[in-house]
Amino acid sequence: MFFPVSLGVAALAFSSSVSATVYDITVGNANGGTVFTPEAIFANTGDQVVFHFQQKNHSVTESSFANPCGLKDGGFDSGFHPVPANQTDNFPTWAITVNDTNPIWVFCNQAANTANSHCGKGMVFAINCGADGAPNSFTNFKNSALAVGARLAAEASAAPTPTAVATAAYGGVTIPPAPVGSVVTVPISVEGSVWTSVYSSYPGSPQATPASLVGNVHQVTVGNSNGSLIFDPPFIAAQPRDTISFSFRQKNHTVTQSTFDAPCLAKVGGVDSGFQPVATDATSFPVWNVTVNDTAPLWFFCEQHKPDGSSHCGAGMVFAVNPVQDSARNFTAYQGLATTLNGTNTTGGAANPSPSTTANSASAISTNLALGLGSILAVVAFAL
Repeated sequence: MFFPVSLGVAALAFSSSVSATVYDITVGNANGGTVFTPEAIFANTGDQVVFHFQQKNHSVTESSFANPCGLKDGGFDSGFHPVPANQTDNFPTWAITVNDTNPIWVFCNQAANTANSHCGKGMVFAINCGADGAPNSFTNFKNSALAVGARLAAEASAAPTPTAVATAAYGGVTIPPAPVGSVVTVPISVEGSVWTSVYSSYPGSPQATPASLVGNVHQVTVGNSNGSLIFDPPFIAAQPRDTISFSFRQKNHTVTQSTFDAPCLAKVGGVDSGFQPVATDATSFPVWNVTVNDTAPLWFFCEQHKPDGSSHCGAGMVFAVNPVQDSARNFTAYQGLATTLNGTNTTGGAANPSPSTTANSASAISTNLALGLGSILAVVAFAL
């Protein structure tokens, strides 16, 4: 049995027993691999195991030999530790202390019960497992996890196959087909709170587990002091309960929800910051906050137009949350579709509506809402 401890507690425990050994385990790797390194260790009572989380978003979750990809009743769980692809140091860590020498089975709970299950791809780890050839060997444990993955993949392949291509909502442009989601039910454990989550899982999207009970805050600037038509960063990965804090810079921009197939049109029932004018010499900036409630891809654009009638969106001023970057519907494809359909060489009409004549106050306001619910809790609007 193991007890999770903070690194500070682990250090105190280590100092009290000079014979204790500390084992460092890498969770994932710089290439985004679904692997623990090493995959198995043998440890004594009092030893500590420190998990170092690398790129992607992984967990260290206790399971059992009989159910390799399921959370063990009363088992430990580190929760998810998202790590950006460009992070090179200061990786998050999580530690446990060995309390006996019984076998302990561990897996990554990412994308559980879906064809993209990290455990189903063989991302498992063991402490004090049986030797090779024994019924409870690590090889048998990993093969059981891979069998779970094969079953989930077979179930996914039996689902209706989407058409090979689709067409944009306007302009007659061929686009990649929409992914087919599947409803999954999984137990969620975060900071001592446990609940059941039911959500639609899409190929390549992570499991909808909050990073913490209050979530993380992602800072995004809309435009910049040079008047550039950009979101910075242009896309982010976010978990449920995370807040996206949009800070508006010079010019007059919006953050308006759209869809992949209609990148420069407001989504019916979607969220919209309204226009946020910012003077060239401004030193304080309007802020608009939204709260994420799942991990499905979300698409946004700036609804403003230039004096010549061309749109900010058509110039590539778009933003995304949780785009599946290894799919055909990645951020680059979305931005490319926006410029193709609404760039300077395109015509107006429904896809290129006239600029708004009203805007929100330039004073700082904070509007909190849940993405996908389409309800703005507070908006202060004034005529320019």
